[in-house]
Amino acid sequence: MPGTLTFDALKKLVKEGSVDTVLACLVDMQGRLMGKRFHAVNFVETSYKETHCCNYLLATDLEMATPDGFASTSWETGYGDYVMQPDLETIRPVPWLEGTVMVLCDVLDHDTHSPVPHSPRAMLKKQIARLKDLGFDAMMATELEFFLFEQSFDTIRKGGYRDLTPISGYNEDYNILQTTKEENVMRPLRNHLFAAGLPIENTKGEAEAGQEELNIRYSAALDCADYHTIAKHAVKEIAWQQGHAASFLPKWHKDRVGSSSHVHQSLWQDGKPMFVDRDDDLGMSELMRHYMAGLIAYAPEYTYFLAPYINSYKRFAKGTFAPTKTVWSVDNRTAGFRLCGAGTKGVRVECRIGGSDLNPYLAQAVMLAAGIKGIEDKMELAPPTRGDAYGESDAVDIPQTLRAATETLRGSTFLREVLGDDVVTHYTRAAEWEQEEFDRVVTDWEIARGFERA
Repeated sequence: MPGTLTFDALKKLVKEGSVDTVLACLVDMQGRLMGKRFHAVNFVETSYKETHCCNYLLATDLEMATPDGFASTSWETGYGDYVMQPDLETIRPVPWLEGTVMVLCDVLDHDTHSPVPHSPRAMLKKQIARLKDLGFDAMMATELEFFLFEQSFDTIRKGGYRDLTPISGYNEDYNILQTTKEENVMRPLRNHLFAAGLPIENTKGEAEAGQEELNIRYSAALDCADYHTIAKHAVKEIAWQQGHAASFLPKWHKDRVGSSSHVHQSLWQDGKPMFVDRDDDLGMSELMRHYMAGLIAYAPEYTYFLAPYINSYKRFAKGTFAPTKTVWSVDNRTAGFRLCGAGTKGVRVECRIGGSDLNPYLAQAVMLAAGIKGIEDKMELAPPTRGDAYGESDAVDIPQTLRAATETLRGSTFLREVLGDDVVTHYTRAAEWEQEEFDRVVTDWEIARGFERA
């Protein structure tokens, strides 16, 4: 998996004094970069082999709380250590931070030095290996949608996250004039990420005031997840540097369009796309049809990994370009799965279910697992939906709440087979905790609705 610096090149830069800081980062359950800032000399002399972190990093929520109910770690077991093993193939500069490079780490068990099964990067690697055994490589691309706000993170936090003002005053979908006004954030974002070795394609205005989209070129599945995570981190840091806040919350206002993270995917073999069949009306191979059949059939069971929080489900609404049905259609943005590039060598499937808050490693892992199942079982793909998929009364619904998605996850025999019982139980507990935390909160809506009138 490519970075842009070899370890020998890093050592040279450290010796010259142009690099003094190494960010050693793991990816947590929420898809965030967590880790340590090493003095570069220490890293290249000793810590490049391994470092350690508390094992609660893969058993927390967004607030870094320590919920009970996780088998992997707890107060009873004393919250021990994991090994963070730097993947030296991922070393890259962080151009928006002076004298800094980054390396991604795999998370290993302290005693056995085997991968931690519920580590997001390990989960994706496992499915990539299964696919490799079938003779295929997965190519993927994610779209990152987010909102920019006039205010800074600190100002918004101190204001209680009220009176948020998007950076633009109107829908800026593809609007060049409006996005020119935002180039103080978006231009350095594109250029810094490109300099960090990410194959950046473009940015554009999205379909709401202050909404942006960043697109990264189609890549091998693990690279795609790495790029997504690094880019999401960079968006927040670069926006902060310019005095603005950037949010990947899927639905920050009931009257505003939500933010998604669509995932494009296809399978390749020996450098050739295997979803292509020139003799098919839509250019789809039998392999693609089996893969898509699995992807669609198991979507309700893996939806939690595409929509992991209470807020994630506020996105799913008719007429918003966010899907509500697990159907596929040809170049149709109302369906959960869209066939893109029909009749061309670029034919692929786009999953439109995921929100901007997804963890790309988890999302890609479960979708690959579903596609593999479709191939192994030679599942038959139903005909495409035509017209407005929102009105398909006979189609299977995407789970509409976190509570519903948690139950489909808990009861999924398929996911327990491909991910492991312990992994499914681990993430089911994470979903339960998110629901429990929300259930005990009294919201502004409840107070305003019932304070006088109830």
